Amino acid sequence: MATTEHPPPSRLRAWMLEGLSDMAKGQNQQTRRPPRNDEPPEGNGNGQPEAKKGTAPEHEGQRWYRVMCLTGVDYFSTLGYQPGIAALAAGLLSPIATIVLVVVTLAGALPVYRRVAEESPHGQGSIAMLERLLTFWKGKLFVLTLLGFAATDFLITITLSAADASTHLVENPHLNSALHDQQMLITLVLVALLGAVFLKGFLEAIGVAVALVGLYLALNVVVVAVGLWHVVTAGHVVTDWSTALTAEHGNVFVMIGLALVVFPKLALGLSGFETGVAVMPHVKGDPGETEENPAGRIRDTKKLLTTAALIMSAFLIATSFITTLLIPEKEFESGGQANGRALAFLAHEYLGGAFGTVYDISTIAILWFAGASAMAGLLNLMPRYLPRYGMAPHWARAVRPMVIVFTLVAFLVTWIFDADVDAQGGAYATGVLVLISSAAIAVTIAARKAGQRGWTIGFAVISVVFLYTTVVNVIERPDGVKIGACFIAGIILVSLLSRLARAFELRVTSVTLDPMADRFIRDMASRKIRFIANEPDNRDRAEYREKIEQIRQDNDLTEQDDFVFVEVTVTDPSEFEAGLTVRGEVLHQRYRVLTVESSSVPNALAALLLHVRDTTNRIPHIYLEWTEGSPFAHFLRFFLFGQGEVAPVTREVLREAEPDRANRPKVHTA
Repeated sequence: MATTEHPPPSRLRAWMLEGLSDMAKGQNQQTRRPPRNDEPPEGNGNGQPEAKKGTAPEHEGQRWYRVMCLTGVDYFSTLGYQPGIAALAAGLLSPIATIVLVVVTLAGALPVYRRVAEESPHGQGSIAMLERLLTFWKGKLFVLTLLGFAATDFLITITLSAADASTHLVENPHLNSALHDQQMLITLVLVALLGAVFLKGFLEAIGVAVALVGLYLALNVVVVAVGLWHVVTAGHVVTDWSTALTAEHGNVFVMIGLALVVFPKLALGLSGFETGVAVMPHVKGDPGETEENPAGRIRDTKKLLTTAALIMSAFLIATSFITTLLIPEKEFESGGQANGRALAFLAHEYLGGAFGTVYDISTIAILWFAGASAMAGLLNLMPRYLPRYGMAPHWARAVRPMVIVFTLVAFLVTWIFDADVDAQGGAYATGVLVLISSAAIAVTIAARKAGQRGWTIGFAVISVVFLYTTVVNVIERPDGVKIGACFIAGIILVSLLSRLARAFELRVTSVTLDPMADRFIRDMASRKIRFIANEPDNRDRAEYREKIEQIRQDNDLTEQDDFVFVEVTVTDPSEFEAGLTVRGEVLHQRYRVLTVESSSVPNALAALLLHVRDTTNRIPHIYLEWTEGSPFAHFLRFFLFGQGEVAPVTREVLREAEPDRANRPKVHTA
């Protein structure tokens, strides 16, 4: 819509901003328009950047069990560290606490996300569900807060997974002497390699995820089977455990109570559900189904979520049982051989160095791939919201600059936590629990709106459970909410600065005139096109007559000069990009008026003027009045409420959109 000419970009700039149509593909700004609110960000056409995992074109899709492996690289990989974290948190109660976790997973998280799949079948997740409930700036700030916790979840997934992968590498008996005390360096290298893959141009293959998940789960089946065999054949192990448990905690009710208390520390085992919903667009639906009613995709996504939860639940119970009974408690502590790698410890202990090394390699691979999944999730999540809000720099729509930003942040997080798996558990759990709690609240509201009393009560109870778990986790491990607060503060600060920097950007995506408005424009095209910007009040005959008289006196115009009024009504000033629909009407059988609804008066006026110029090949003129009061206060009104001092802002938007003064619509102010 604008005609700004940009100099040819350098090769480095073009490579970095590949994916931005006006920079990487040699197109000028006039051929590009921002995506509409209901359009996905630029990328693979699926609402996901090119780096997003998922390989087949959207229209082809993949069978649900193959897509399950995409979320599985994140979800199932937590077996690499979850048993050790559970043992540290619950000690001898680890199996019982894990059973509580499984109950919450199957009776709480699973029903919630099955409902999320129904309500948000295009992969937007619970954040999009909640976004629809709030408008104006409070809605934007709420979404930014959730994005902060989502960033915590995904970024800690990257750093924690890399740290645990390095733990498996360092603690391997064959490499321990050579790599001792190098965990920080190895973790940073793994994070850097992950970033390098995305800079190169990452497009995950579902086949790779299927192979990794299949191999990893098969090796875990072997480890679990051997571990259970040793538990059964060495009967004293169970006896010793039960005796110690009774001596330490008394009766079974005390044990269950303590398990409920320590359950929040095991919340890492709930990860993967958000990713499971995010991969929905890749699930193959029924033949002939439409995007408006993807019934087959929803059904198969529910199968995906249920199957993944059942597999993970079985592994969580079995692995917590054998690791608690077979591994000495001191080995779970920092510096112990089972710290962050309990199952790998058992693999080496009972199946030998060769099998243990294969298990380590498999674990390192899937943990590293879990980081890739998290990076892809970040690259999918941020462009879905921030650019649409005007709260991200223009280059945030490109993958590579965002990869560099996320990689640098991951370096910082790794350094802060000293590449320690246990230290990052609190931050990871906080991000996971906040997202699950928000999903539970979202489906509760959805059920209530649908008039489903039973589901409303059930989801409300689940929401209370997750909110309790979140609060307890925050109290016991405040580092999680602290790092989450840092992400939230960073996102809000960058978003506001970006919105300020883009305040004068032409952000109207399209202009559509109804037949009457089009008739007004065509009629004026044979003469000089003159508009009067009017803030509607009573809209009576006197208002328009006095306005015309004032404009003629202030600008020394004659009675022969003909005008069309333009009236802009501000809807939601927090919105950034939107299309304009211009409607024409004749009031009092004399005054022609164009009415527009927009988030910003100056942007709407500028977009209309440019559209009229481009369709008539004539330079339009618009007449405005100065507004009395402080310029700074008026700018704040424009920034927050889309109004304020309209005249200079309209001129500035036009100046940025059209640098050639000869072709720029004329703004007159008196």
